[in-house]
Amino acid sequence: MIIGVPKEIKNNENRVALTPAGAAELTKRGHEVYIQATAGMGSGFTDEEYVSAGAQMLPTIEDVYGKAEMIIKVKEPIEPEYELIREGQLLYTYFHFASSEALTNAMLRNKSVCLAYETVELPDRSLPLLVPMSEVAGRMSVQEGAKYLEKTYGGRGMLLGGVPGVHPAKVLIIGGGIVGTEAAKMAAGLGADVTIMDVSLKRMRYLDDIMPANVKTMMSNEFNIRKMVEDHDLIVGAVLIPGAKAPNLITRDMLKTMKPGTVLVDVAIDQGGCIETTRPTTHDDPTFVIDDVIHYSVANMPGAVPRTSTLALTNATLPHAIDLAEKGWKQACREDNSLKKGLNVVDGKVVYKGVAEAFGLTYYDVDSVL
Repeated sequence: MIIGVPKEIKNNENRVALTPAGAAELTKRGHEVYIQATAGMGSGFTDEEYVSAGAQMLPTIEDVYGKAEMIIKVKEPIEPEYELIREGQLLYTYFHFASSEALTNAMLRNKSVCLAYETVELPDRSLPLLVPMSEVAGRMSVQEGAKYLEKTYGGRGMLLGGVPGVHPAKVLIIGGGIVGTEAAKMAAGLGADVTIMDVSLKRMRYLDDIMPANVKTMMSNEFNIRKMVEDHDLIVGAVLIPGAKAPNLITRDMLKTMKPGTVLVDVAIDQGGCIETTRPTTHDDPTFVIDDVIHYSVANMPGAVPRTSTLALTNATLPHAIDLAEKGWKQACREDNSLKKGLNVVDGKVVYKGVAEAFGLTYYDVDSVL
């Protein structure tokens, strides 16, 4: 198969979808790998390393899209890429379709095959290609939140862990999945007073067992959220419904009950956000203020730590990339039900229910396209 890896062009996106090690694994199996020049530089991989691994370099993004049968990316295509994608071309990347009607319509029009990292799902309902970036984003949410709590950035002027004789900051994490768990680990390690909210008693029992004494659990419902946001300094939105738009758990009216300088970090922004007042921001301009509350909602948080993120992501995505290259997408998805769940849009049809429901589109059973 002819595989193309374009350079990411989203704002401050420095990750790359394939490392030189991954290129070597694919080329030794007889596949052609084309990398856009300097695509790996942001993650610390030189063009020479890719060439040594057997890949070939192409100068422009147009060349890569024009040559490849399968495009491997990190982030969803953005508008300048829409017209470069061909009918029948396989795109293997994060899409988060439910948060972007424009992207969904563009992929329907070009009749490409869109296999989304974020909806590949194992029998235990875990999301193996989303987990690595959820781990990074969860840890970063506290790192960034702690920074914006500083007065320099408009925050309350709180040190997350406090000092002897001074109480630590209070951190509220809504969602006890991978993002929430990693956020809690970081906040707890820094000495904060942490509460995780979730709707699953089973999950909260697990978290209660593994977390240190400065982490508490609480049932997530509107009554409890309204009460908790009043006196917490850093609030992390960490809710995910696979393939669907995130629910708004913190509403506009709740902001007026928060203390001035409170920091909100919405990690669910890729899926539309779980805080009503958030909108996607960039690493160039990461925050905005509403009602004296700081909102941080960068849509590609792991892009700020690309070396770690690229290695973590490609550890998970490469085995499936090899399967797709060896067998073709139809056979690979027929043989692997988890990979089949990654199919979202195929040949102008929406084959993932959460995406169809988000925009009132016709849903086609995925088996109808295989």
